[in-house]
Amino acid sequence: MKNLINRFLSYVAVDTQSDSESPSCPSTSGQLILAEKIKQDLLGIGLSDVSLDENGYIMAKLPSNVDYDVPVIGFVAHMDTAPDASGKNVNPQFIENYQGGDIALGNGDEILSPIAFPDLNGLHGHTLITTDGTTLLGADNKAGIAEIITAMMTLISTPSIEHGEIRICFTPDEEIARGANEFDVEKFGAEWAYTVDGGPLGELEFENFNATTATVICHGVNVHPGTAKDKLINSMTIASKFINMMPADQTPECTEGYEGFFHLGDMKASVPKTELTYLVRDFDEKNQAARIEFIQSLAEKLNGELEKGRVEVVIEESYRNMREKVEPFPHIIENARQAMIDCNIEPDIKPIRGGTDGARLSFKGLPCPNLFTGGYNFHGIHEFASVETMEKSVEVIVKLAELTAKRQR
Repeated sequence: MKNLINRFLSYVAVDTQSDSESPSCPSTSGQLILAEKIKQDLLGIGLSDVSLDENGYIMAKLPSNVDYDVPVIGFVAHMDTAPDASGKNVNPQFIENYQGGDIALGNGDEILSPIAFPDLNGLHGHTLITTDGTTLLGADNKAGIAEIITAMMTLISTPSIEHGEIRICFTPDEEIARGANEFDVEKFGAEWAYTVDGGPLGELEFENFNATTATVICHGVNVHPGTAKDKLINSMTIASKFINMMPADQTPECTEGYEGFFHLGDMKASVPKTELTYLVRDFDEKNQAARIEFIQSLAEKLNGELEKGRVEVVIEESYRNMREKVEPFPHIIENARQAMIDCNIEPDIKPIRGGTDGARLSFKGLPCPNLFTGGYNFHGIHEFASVETMEKSVEVIVKLAELTAKRQR
């Protein structure tokens, strides 16, 4: 699987961090640079109908090698990395035959510890790829891209593995919830697809959060502090009151499983205006609506208490729980589950405490569960990947293609 790792390393070398402040698609030029590189790679391995559109979406096709009808399936991954940490000058480290204990990142100012990140305890003997402690790694989701392409190479070089027609697509701006915006489902032409955008070995997910962004805007009045008596209204003081009214036990660091949360993900603060950006998440649609109503009620309550200044709330839906769109097609999940079993992997069917392109694609008519990549600790400088689990991801993609064809004989 040397090709897999070399390909992954070449992709993480390109800075593709997305930018929610940019109105363009893709939101950053680096994504187009990577897209062109991937396009050439796809042409190089012999895929057909390779296209790169003006919005940065890459699509390609692997033709069927059987003479009977097989449903067209697809695999999807995204090119951008999260805005939460730098994706520039990524310098991967290799830890061969990991035997436990702390891993020094770069010069050792940052540590990858099994105490803080207990997933490491299950990876003894693995080769790990880590960061140098100054950037993220980019396994989310360049590992998925490399795995999909390597799986296509495997199918092309092993004609004895029967498969139907397969479509692949690599998208921009997934990390800023725009990955499905310009996705042409009709052009893609698959009956169903899988995002390869998960984490540890065996992850299989067809449920995700309902996701809403609530922007709480606190308005004040700025006056020179030397003459501010009875005139200045500090919006940051109002914002701090709002933050203290929010439930402290319903945050990401206090919740797990099917528990929802409120996450204060960003703050832009000044005396005249402070914006609090809350990510509101819940698996249950009614609970999600109640969370939004709660934030709005706090704003109304605070406005009633303020003598000066005011608070407003702007609500924007990001994506919804794909379960209602995937569950009517149980064979999609069963095929993935069986493919993992055939690869000696125990499927770990669990909800995504986040979202993928697949969530929105499912609501655009393309049911799209999520598969593991072998990446961990996404979105930060402690991100790492297991080479062995990345290799297993390739095996599962290949097996899924084979199994889909076998079940149509």
